[in-house]
Amino acid sequence: MPSALPTGDPAPSTGVLPPSALEGLGTRPFGVYVHVPFCAARCGYCDFNTYTPGELGSSASPESWLAGFKRELDLAARVLGSAPPVETVFVGGGTPSLLGVPGLTEVLGGIRSTFGLAPGAEVTTESNPESTSPEFFAGLREAGYTRVSLGMQSAASHVLKILDRKHTAGRAVAAAREARSVGIEHVNLDLIYGTPGETDADLKSSLEAVLSAGVDHVSAYALIVEEGTALARRISRGDLPAPDDDVLADRYEMIDDVLGGAGMRWYEVSNWALPGQDAECRHNLGYWLGGDWWGFGPGAHSHVGGVRWWNVKHPARYAGVLAEGDSPAAGRETLTPAESHEERVLLEIRLAKGLPVSALPATAVAEARRAVTDGLLDATAYAGDRCVLTRRGRLLADALVHRLLA
Repeated sequence: MPSALPTGDPAPSTGVLPPSALEGLGTRPFGVYVHVPFCAARCGYCDFNTYTPGELGSSASPESWLAGFKRELDLAARVLGSAPPVETVFVGGGTPSLLGVPGLTEVLGGIRSTFGLAPGAEVTTESNPESTSPEFFAGLREAGYTRVSLGMQSAASHVLKILDRKHTAGRAVAAAREARSVGIEHVNLDLIYGTPGETDADLKSSLEAVLSAGVDHVSAYALIVEEGTALARRISRGDLPAPDDDVLADRYEMIDDVLGGAGMRWYEVSNWALPGQDAECRHNLGYWLGGDWWGFGPGAHSHVGGVRWWNVKHPARYAGVLAEGDSPAAGRETLTPAESHEERVLLEIRLAKGLPVSALPATAVAEARRAVTDGLLDATAYAGDRCVLTRRGRLLADALVHRLLA
């Protein structure tokens, strides 16, 4: 089932933000995230805020979601006032491709008419391989989408079966080639590694398939067993073994070796891109670098000027609240300076550009020096005032962050 929303302070029904949050709007990257909560079926490992037709019944539909989205656009325009043009758009889910080209065109058209798009804006949509076609990708390109992210997960059929993925093993690669062939500028393939039953050979085959697709970006995530999912229940019953940390580390090194050997470079712990082609995901970089974004849709999170809020989760409730003229925000929080610092360390340390040593307090600088000695931070980068993870440091990034924030 979808994970729970965080706790926080009550959000005003008008959605109004404090004046301090709006100060400097436009001096930081400004992006739009759109959450499409619909899926044809639920994958066994997924705890995202998504719903199948059987779970929703007649309570909500893509049409009611789209009406709510348009109302939230109007709300955002009132709250932000003279908002800057949008630099990045990311339509995620769920399965945005279930909206089809007409729906995704309408989504982008609403954003364009409300905010405007900055010159060279990055416009991304996630897509499941089984709900795409050459005609679909051609329509996306015509609508103005510049980037597509496809959920591949694995090239091994038995791994896809364990994950409850519905596409066939070769469909993701075929879809990536279709997207490239119609002129989509940037194409990403997502991998999940460490699934029970996956072998080294399976992962190697998946990486070879990814490289054969000619994509310029790859995301690779270690399998996380989320509480309440079908996969978690299977593991708790003993039907499947839990992912092994040592195996996950070995698999990560294999991914880094293979992608690096093909000319890709890591720019965030779980993301690799071809250099010099603007292939890095600028929208996600906005998150990692503390930018501003408005998240539209059920359960979507937003952040503007140190204020963060999150929408109600259920699509019917989301559409209903907006139809009544109110904000769909379920709660919000204003980050303290200490919380902002913690988030900066947590996020920027994951980037290949690293975190400035000068951004750390004296106690953390001492810990960073020890991390250099321990082989977790690059010594040359540290001498140039940057905390940059070594590959060993990438494997132990969470533990290092804990040390720097202790």
